[in-house]
Amino acid sequence: MTTSLAARVESAIRRGDLISPGGDVACLVSGGPDSTCLWHVLGALGYRVSAVHVNHGLRGGESDEDARHCQQRMDAVILEPSGSEPEGRTEADLRNVRYRTTEEFGLRATGHTASDQVETILYRLVASGTTKGIKAKREDGVVRPLLSLWREETEAYCRVHGLPFRVDSSNADTKRGLIRREILPRLRELHPAADQNLLALAETRPGLPRALERALSELLSATEGTKSIDLGAGVRAVRVYDEIRLEGRVTFGPWQLESACSGLSVRTRRPGDRLAGRRKKVQDLFVDAKVPMLERDEWPLVVLGNDVVSVPGIVDAPGWEGAVRAWKDRGA
Repeated sequence: MTTSLAARVESAIRRGDLISPGGDVACLVSGGPDSTCLWHVLGALGYRVSAVHVNHGLRGGESDEDARHCQQRMDAVILEPSGSEPEGRTEADLRNVRYRTTEEFGLRATGHTASDQVETILYRLVASGTTKGIKAKREDGVVRPLLSLWREETEAYCRVHGLPFRVDSSNADTKRGLIRREILPRLRELHPAADQNLLALAETRPGLPRALERALSELLSATEGTKSIDLGAGVRAVRVYDEIRLEGRVTFGPWQLESACSGLSVRTRRPGDRLAGRRKKVQDLFVDAKVPMLERDEWPLVVLGNDVVSVPGIVDAPGWEGAVRAWKDRGA
């Protein structure tokens, strides 16, 4: 059981490009079963793991016991926030404090699981009408390698390996605790696969705006050999028999992109992206060009199929030099 669990964690790490093979990572540990499992399994997989615990001190002696447990069991560095944070902090506020307080440690991993993902989706669905889930990789250097595991699995892992863990008595009083204690059990009464179905919402992609969807449907259903429609923002969709292409200038955030070549599209980076015809990863190109980490996930890539042919403002693939014109609004 634990071997397959470790393999699932490693698969998630490689799939999401979360941690370099054998790389350094600081685990943000609370003393609970999720972060304890995270710390142990990453070490077992050969990563250079350290532990960090942020003691908010909200539960008096219990908080101090949590910190002592993490220090003694995982040799964790114990940090305390500056104390300048406002009163009445929410769970999100405290999480942001932990991330700011631990910035100096670089790449950090947290023990968020599929169970946390389900609770987050359910809360956001009710609170804001969205199904946005927990990101496996944040822009600030925080990764979540355990999103494929359920909470019951991390607890079982700790028991199998003889890893003692702490239980936060305040969890039941939080919004997440309410969802966990009362709402999800009732949903499971309605359908036993409620958790899995809620989890699937995190993978759902948003649809096109309705006006654009109608325009493209009209284009696809046309019988003429050639037909075009204006999509706005200076872009036209052109159908020539069974081929559809986009023509015109594309606005991508602060970027303006133009090309006379057909078949090109624009997207953000994906794990493992490399420049066509070169071995170098796009990630390394960003590092060499000193692109700030927070900008990398929003930087446009021009692609032909799966091939990255241009990283605007940085480099074009061999044979694609000058094929894409790109300029950035410096005021954005």
